[in-house]
Amino acid sequence: MNFSNLLIKWYLQNKRELPWRNTTNPYPIWLSEIMLQQTRVAQGTPYFLSFTTTFPTVFDLAAASEEQVLKLWQGLGYYSRARNLHKTAQYIANELAGVFPGSYKELLQLKGVGEYTAAAIASFSYNEVVPVVDGNVFRVLSRYFDIETDIALASARKEFAALAFELMPKANPATFNQAIMEFGALQCVPKSPNCGICIFNESCAALQKKKVDQLPVKSKKLKVRNRYFNYLVAADEKENTIIQKRTAKGIWHNLYEFPLIETEKDEDFHFIKERIQKDFFSNNVVASLLEYNEKSIIHKLSHQHLHIKFWKVTLKGVLKNGIDSETLKTFPFPIVIHNFIELN
Repeated sequence: MNFSNLLIKWYLQNKRELPWRNTTNPYPIWLSEIMLQQTRVAQGTPYFLSFTTTFPTVFDLAAASEEQVLKLWQGLGYYSRARNLHKTAQYIANELAGVFPGSYKELLQLKGVGEYTAAAIASFSYNEVVPVVDGNVFRVLSRYFDIETDIALASARKEFAALAFELMPKANPATFNQAIMEFGALQCVPKSPNCGICIFNESCAALQKKKVDQLPVKSKKLKVRNRYFNYLVAADEKENTIIQKRTAKGIWHNLYEFPLIETEKDEDFHFIKERIQKDFFSNNVVASLLEYNEKSIIHKLSHQHLHIKFWKVTLKGVLKNGIDSETLKTFPFPIVIHNFIELN
């Protein structure tokens, strides 16, 4: 079909040179696909290079501790991806002798691997005839064919996958999949695409109908929840501090943080002082309390906005289980806490 031929020709002339593109080895392809979920290529590439340098094989990744993996992942966000990555590496190394499943259906059984990721690995590694459907694909196809299906619906993926399968040259599925995603990333971008230079500007239905900015259709996101975090950065007479591991399910699971007071709203000095005296550092006398940042740092996650304050708590005596500043930097933290530590 002319669509596929034009698309692949465009791709071969315009594609970016990316480190995971010149291989059919499923290990780096899997790594890159997991990293690029919810992450732009420019942000993900340095992490990919760090991981492949530190863990050149799936056995190396499997042998690492979870803390090593989380530390290397620090700053990429959506940390469940890193935990699943590690568990899957252990499964492949220990249960499958390091050999990745060889088909789309088998890949789907891996932890952290959904329909998109399984399709990407299957087509790029094994040239299996299976379409990938990500945000780029939704956007390109919905605009070209003027499809008004709400892509937030679970049924949308099946509809778009069927269309992509029809368009896909069965002898060359990997290149087609790479091409349509690259076209969405570079040319058919979400906002203000340059349709004047587009290879499809004579056949794109959305362009003819002046609907480019209306497609794809996506229903509104979930309501954002506001949370208020007050971190207590203790310093004893040895300048040691104390941290804790977030073991509860939810954001930042298994990452580290300072002792936390979570409140219903932005609270002042007197409220925090009372809570510290009542609930924290029972073995040490609080000598002073200072606010590092008068205005909260707002850290935006997909469905939560965290309003974060750091409080310096100077203590008399020596903290039990206290750690020094060098040891502190070896732990995996959420990026907002990591940045605070680096600056202070």
